[in-house]
Amino acid sequence: MTLRACGLIIFRRFNAGLASKLQEIEFLLLQTSYGRHHWTPPKGHVDPGEDDLKTAFRETEEEAGLKSKDFSVLDGYKKEIIYEVNNKPKTVIYWLAELKDYNAEIKLSDEHQAFCWLNVDEACKLAQYQEMQEALTEAHQFISTNK
Repeated sequence: MTLRACGLIIFRRFNAGLASKLQEIEFLLLQTSYGRHHWTPPKGHVDPGEDDLKTAFRETEEEAGLKSKDFSVLDGYKKEIIYEVNNKPKTVIYWLAELKDYNAEIKLSDEHQAFCWLNVDEACKLAQYQEMQEALTEAHQFISTNK
């Protein structure tokens, strides 16, 4: 049986300077309070009868305290990652979502012990897993080319 989870790669933008039209993009990563304390976007297992996107919204609210009104899901980006957990394949599907309010409060669940906002290079270093690094890099590329 394949394990299945869904989540959102949440990002926010801010201007790099008053005179600059450049915008910096930061990604939200959460540090787990269990296992190897790895860093990941909010995600979780699909409940029976629940569709994938609904799972992503529910898990984002449960793990980071962000409700669907706090972000906008970008059309055209959906990333599927497959890796092994305890010798079983696991599929994780991510959508890309932009935070509407730069200063929105993050409220962690007991599943996580810390969070941070990082640019793509810092996020990739912290994420550690190649599949997650590729997803973050692709998300950054998608945001940059679809302004």
